[in-house]
Amino acid sequence: MGVSLDKACLTDAVTIHEMKVKSFMPLLEKYQDFETSPANETVERVITQINQSFTDYFIIRQLEIAVGGIRVVKKENQIYSVSPIFILPEHQGKGIAQKVFTIVEQIYEDAKSWKLGTILQEKGNCYLYEKIGYKKTGATKAINDKMTMVFYEKHL
Repeated sequence: MGVSLDKACLTDAVTIHEMKVKSFMPLLEKYQDFETSPANETVERVITQINQSFTDYFIIRQLEIAVGGIRVVKKENQIYSVSPIFILPEHQGKGIAQKVFTIVEQIYEDAKSWKLGTILQEKGNCYLYEKIGYKKTGATKAINDKMTMVFYEKHL
């Protein structure tokens, strides 16, 4: 499958931003979540995130081609969160995200638990996270009348 992660640097901010917009735009159009959608974030926000001492941003590559990104946020007590992960639409459904989670868990082998949030109405995303061992926390957050965020954890 040839999936790899390259740690992002500031020169990658525009590429990450473009992939993030392309990946999240269909969801923004569907759910109209203008305040919270990664598709509405600026390049400056990506730069800020790359610069955060508690954040690692990676470009996801398949056979050396950039196909998405993942941001890992280090919390305290060996707790990490994924916020966000995205795969370009033309590369979705190929098992790339599953492989990325395997790689990330190897990189952060000290992790005691992982957290993430996704859109409850996106059954495919929920299925993926549950398939790789994430469990719903029971917490949800209504964003608008079309969309609710649901939160997951995976304890190692």
